[in-house]
Amino acid sequence: MSDEYDVIVLGAGPVGENVADRVVQGGLTAVIVESELVGGECSYWACTPSKALLRPLQALRAAQHVRGVTGGDVAPADVLARRDDFVSHWSDDGQVSWLQSAGIDLVRGHGRLTGEREVTVTTEHGERVLRARHAVAVATGSDATIPDIPGLVEAGPWTSREATGAEQVPDSLAVIGGGVVGVEMATVFAGLGARVTLIARRGLLERMEPFAGEQVAEGLRGMGVDVRLETQTTAVRREGDAVILTLDGGAEVRAAEVLVATGRTPRSADIGLETIGLQSGRSIEVDDTMRVPGTEWLYAVGDVNGRALLTHQGKYQARAAGDVIVARSRAEVVADDAWGRHVATADHAAVPQVVFSEPEVASVGLTADAARDAGREIAVVDYDLGSVSGAALHADGYQGRARMVIDTEREVILGATFVGDDVAEMLQAATIAVVAEVPISRLWHAVPAYPTMSEIWLRFLEEYGRQSA
Repeated sequence: MSDEYDVIVLGAGPVGENVADRVVQGGLTAVIVESELVGGECSYWACTPSKALLRPLQALRAAQHVRGVTGGDVAPADVLARRDDFVSHWSDDGQVSWLQSAGIDLVRGHGRLTGEREVTVTTEHGERVLRARHAVAVATGSDATIPDIPGLVEAGPWTSREATGAEQVPDSLAVIGGGVVGVEMATVFAGLGARVTLIARRGLLERMEPFAGEQVAEGLRGMGVDVRLETQTTAVRREGDAVILTLDGGAEVRAAEVLVATGRTPRSADIGLETIGLQSGRSIEVDDTMRVPGTEWLYAVGDVNGRALLTHQGKYQARAAGDVIVARSRAEVVADDAWGRHVATADHAAVPQVVFSEPEVASVGLTADAARDAGREIAVVDYDLGSVSGAALHADGYQGRARMVIDTEREVILGATFVGDDVAEMLQAATIAVVAEVPISRLWHAVPAYPTMSEIWLRFLEEYGRQSA
């Protein structure tokens, strides 16, 4: 194996893999440096295992909400076994084979920047120095944040890794945090039979429309979850087989395990950023082509740049970064205007996200508050999703809500949010409308099939027409 490549990528998660694949497809050589499993956090400890755990619960819920279907139950051991299959029993053999088939080299070990276009890898056989002709791309991801709560570290808390990789379902689980991880894992373990308490310092899913968190809190309570909002954990201690959480006001919560789900920290420490004058332990600033300002060769892609901590956004950034590295290596024209081939413009205004909770939440673009804060003149259209014929047929007593945020000056959609069972697959239509800035007048010609939940788009337009009259 050569010690010199066109491109060196730190991190073999989906983001790093996509950067390397794009540059190789563009005719360059690439090597990935990885100290853990090829495939990264998403493949083994986040997206894939969490959704594998959630899907059986969703299938059962769907069956239970249609009259004429009887029986059905969840077998926790089988759910965990299915999860194991989807993460390949934490073996990355398949991912390594893919790298080889794609023409991407792999060096296992911990990589650190040690100079311009230089990475030194500590391997089990000693140090190896790699040099890049054109670029180094940092795609090291992020780690779970452990808040500074007295006694928490000593209590041995779960993070998302331990939760998604659990070998058995605990009798009880306390969840600290009301974000996506906290909500989804509360859904999983409550559905698998654990007694769950969720503690959130403020509300649930705070970056989304307020009604989303409110309906998810209601849904979790319907599953038996003890949801405590506007509550802080002030201390944690472990006593034998139990963890005791002390809350503000003095109340205590006792559980077999405690899951910390209070956010993510960029994995930028101990990768040598200080050797090139950058600060470690924080998000790495980049421009819209993912290049670090002040350098001609360093890129940061995915969670580590802090722009949008979602696997699909990281892969989107990776496509832009890989293609622009190739273009710059050939002195070709760079398409770095908004929505150009070599930029990740959508990070700013059109990030789609699904929370696979009870009920599901799907959103893209700006919330109403974010749009107002950005100085936009807007109209907000809310609609009862359960009153749409397709939703009523989908599940008896369907409950849901949808919102469209419209820029009234330009007559285009800035954002959309859907809350209800199985709304995830409706999100791409909204994402296309936001990204393409499809005029409201043209959307009237995008006729939704009857009877589907997508008829919400017709209801949106009718309601907006009434508001505008």
